[in-house]
Amino acid sequence: MWWNTWLLALREIRRNLMRSLLTMLGIVIGVAAVVTMVTLGNGATRSVSDQVSSLGSNLLMVRPGQRMMGPGSGGGGAPPFRQADVDAIGNQIGGLAALAPAVSRSVTVVAGARNWSTAATGSTNDYFTAGNWTLSAGRLFTDGELKAGSAVCIIGDRVRRELFGSQRPLDASLRVHNFSCRIVGLLTPKGQGAMGNDQDDTVVLPLRTVQRRITGRTDISTILLSARDGVSTDKVKTQVEQLLRERRHIGDAEDDNFNVLDTRQIAETLSGTVRVMTLLLGAVAAVSLLVGGIGIMNIMLVSVTERTREIGIRLAVGALEREVLAQFLVEAVTLSALGGLIGIVLATAASVALSQLMGLPYAFDAQINLLSFGFSALIGVVFGYVPARRAARLDPIQALRHE
Repeated sequence: MWWNTWLLALREIRRNLMRSLLTMLGIVIGVAAVVTMVTLGNGATRSVSDQVSSLGSNLLMVRPGQRMMGPGSGGGGAPPFRQADVDAIGNQIGGLAALAPAVSRSVTVVAGARNWSTAATGSTNDYFTAGNWTLSAGRLFTDGELKAGSAVCIIGDRVRRELFGSQRPLDASLRVHNFSCRIVGLLTPKGQGAMGNDQDDTVVLPLRTVQRRITGRTDISTILLSARDGVSTDKVKTQVEQLLRERRHIGDAEDDNFNVLDTRQIAETLSGTVRVMTLLLGAVAAVSLLVGGIGIMNIMLVSVTERTREIGIRLAVGALEREVLAQFLVEAVTLSALGGLIGIVLATAASVALSQLMGLPYAFDAQINLLSFGFSALIGVVFGYVPARRAARLDPIQALRHE
């Protein structure tokens, strides 16, 4: 029975092909919009997570002041950190994979006839561990270079391209601020960071080199901590806050004059924001599915009126009401389900194209595709039931008299 009913439904759809296509258009647009929005939203969420992960694994960033500020800021008047603070954290806080004091300043670097404004960061080799940095060429700093504050540096890929083009300038001379240093390493490109900054636009030098030759002070503006795998960053953060409050003599009723930022929290916050926006856009796009369902109901009502005599003949020769009901209901579900399939195909093509255009990873989500298809079929049932019931309850005598 159901096979024959489905064949009859396909025959009626083919008989009025253009009208059927226009009827499905609302479902096609609705499903395509929902799937595309959710897929792009998932891609944006993954992109944000990847960008935050590139900052470092289990990374905590400690800076003076109550809010995070950019490179070279003074921490809003809060006292800076000292090397003794770094040593205390290293001695009293367990579970750390890396501990890197850092100082950053905006500088102009010069190589030959080219110059470029960038951020010079002074730190130790733990800076590369905490920030998930790897070298594409060269080496890290030696212990002797770190202790002596030698004029050596490791440059990011953006600086390399701006000053040296396609060359690999190992052992080349680079003028930073007012002194020359030797390039001993090249950083592997990372790309854009979670805050929109170019992570490859950097020059890293030994901490003492920056303190002596650029800032002229022994202050430390940032402390980077990376927790070992399996160690809770929340626990480490709490311990660091307690220790620094003691060292900076902050009373119980006083606010912290420093902040400890967990990059995992950044990822969760940004990802949550993107997910909310995705849901809102998906909900707006889903309204067109309801419009498509209303279109199906209208066309099916017109179809019942046009085929009144046919329905009367079927009822007169012994067809049951439930068989007529099933015929029109299957037609409505077939129209909406076909529209859903076409919408999913279009959404997949649009999502791939837009992901490449926007620079986002393509994040296929089987669940949203299946859910959209099921919802489109459900719309066929909901909005097709009224026309189908009207057809099934026609009086055979009156239907046969219909012109």
